[in-house]
Amino acid sequence: MESAGALAKELGRWNEVSDFYRRASEFYRECGRAQPASDALAKGASFLEDNTPDEAIKMYDEACSILEEDGKEQMAFDLYRAAASLYVKLEKYSDAAATFLRLGSAADKCNAINSQCKGYLSAIIIYLYAHDFQQAQKCYNDCSEVQAFLNSDQNRCAMKLLSAYEEGDAEGIKQAAQSSAIKHLDHVVIRLAKKLPTGDLQTIKKLVDDDGEDSLDENDLT
Repeated sequence: MESAGALAKELGRWNEVSDFYRRASEFYRECGRAQPASDALAKGASFLEDNTPDEAIKMYDEACSILEEDGKEQMAFDLYRAAASLYVKLEKYSDAAATFLRLGSAADKCNAINSQCKGYLSAIIIYLYAHDFQQAQKCYNDCSEVQAFLNSDQNRCAMKLLSAYEEGDAEGIKQAAQSSAIKHLDHVVIRLAKKLPTGDLQTIKKLVDDDGEDSLDENDLT
């Protein structure tokens, strides 16, 4: 089946590529072989990235799910990254961030702390690149509930980025984006970080200031 899929790829028959690699994956699953089943889907997905990216993403997602169900999350790390990279290419930034958070969750189960923290920081950077400061801040707060992230270099980098955004400090953002924590992320995320800040910083600063005033009003007991 995989040989037929490879031949279909050479002939540019993209629907057949998907079909053959899916059938190969199903065959492996019926035999109780999760890793080859996932590998078949991942290989098919890699062939489809340029021509049918939506189908490629579905196949990457299914490949990850197979490994998750088999308790082999650590074997899926590269697949999460491939899917996230493709989402960025398609400018589906929320989906890209969610995929990096999924990687972080999988890494947590494997006690792969470095990969976990890198996944969380990647998601925050993607939200910032997409001009979604509030979601970036929420993501940071949620991830900081995890002790491993709270004590990490990635957390400190994210905090510097968010603080610079709150202050409307473009130079501070650029400096934070050059930190060593970011240099060790996936290339697709590094490229986005280098383009920060995007969006209107003054609008973000005003939003933060307004939120601060609202909090003061709520706490005013006089």
